[in-house]
Amino acid sequence: MSADPELVYKIGIELIPKVGSISAKKLIAYCGSAEAVFKQKKGSLLKIPGIGEATAAEIVAQTVLSRAENELLFIEKFGIKVLYFTDAAYPYRLKQCEDGPVVLYVKSNINIDFNTDKVLSIVGTRRATEYGKAMCEDLVSGLAEKGYRPIIISGLAYGIDVTAHRAALKRNLPTVAVLGHGLNTIYPQSHRSVAKAILNQGALVSDFTSDAVFDRNNFLRRNRIIAGMADATLVVESALEGGALVTADIANSYNRDVFAVPGNVNSVYSQGCNQLIKQNKAALVESADDLEFLMGWTTSKVNSSRQYSINFDKFSADEQKILNFLKEKGEETVDVIAMDTGLQVSKVLSLLLNLEFAGVVRSMPGKVFALAIG
Repeated sequence: MSADPELVYKIGIELIPKVGSISAKKLIAYCGSAEAVFKQKKGSLLKIPGIGEATAAEIVAQTVLSRAENELLFIEKFGIKVLYFTDAAYPYRLKQCEDGPVVLYVKSNINIDFNTDKVLSIVGTRRATEYGKAMCEDLVSGLAEKGYRPIIISGLAYGIDVTAHRAALKRNLPTVAVLGHGLNTIYPQSHRSVAKAILNQGALVSDFTSDAVFDRNNFLRRNRIIAGMADATLVVESALEGGALVTADIANSYNRDVFAVPGNVNSVYSQGCNQLIKQNKAALVESADDLEFLMGWTTSKVNSSRQYSINFDKFSADEQKILNFLKEKGEETVDVIAMDTGLQVSKVLSLLLNLEFAGVVRSMPGKVFALAIG
């Protein structure tokens, strides 16, 4: 069985009827752990805000744990990794999302690091035109040609999704497919060969258990993971309604960058992208150069041996942590600075603002910061 004795409870908590990711994490916070949730008496559970009679009764009955035990057998049989939302390997970008899943199921033949410094989601219509497919391939290829190796995330669907995965595979870039179902199947079946290739160059990811009922609404739920795992979401083609626009809206709600490829005003599958740009919900992208600029990426970091005329000693210990980090790395996003310095994101933002006012740090597009060279 699993080396983690609490794993059955970690899996089980989101299987409780009418308990989603937000409620599950609230229960864990109140009780101290997933296991502790299932050990509470009904009266104690009813004191937790938002927990009613029916939910409390379900938790006390513990009937969902048998499903969780069956899932344990499945993941052990097929070598699936389970990432709990407090694990270091859990995608830290997704951890920042209130509705990020408690557990993430991962299938991969490699050791993929979801917390690398460049992650881009690419989404679009299932009915992609030749223009949309060509633009998607050109953008991914353009990033590879510039020397970048971002993780390309998409949903393995027809059209733009699978085009993005194939372009990443062709260019030897890591790619992650977020599925709207359990890891016991692949949908659509025609993309099984792509999914198999992804296992050797990335990962298949889902927050659905293997016994989850296959439902079209699942694909809308999985879009929060596509948006939450990435620094930015790029919409290549979309009609005025569809999953790609839902993903863009979610990314905006997470305060992540959203980009869109413009298209012919007479094309149904460019209307969604054009509207995003027109409503200032997405920045216009025509080339890999645009992505590079908007994300604040550069092909080479500032040499750490370069001389700076900044007197670091006059700054606080935490400010010096940030300054020394930027001196070594050259430039980085707020999230990476926070992760590497061990400081909270909110504190890093406050310190960076002070350092910017002091004229020793400069901000760039894509929430990227660097030292102001003097």
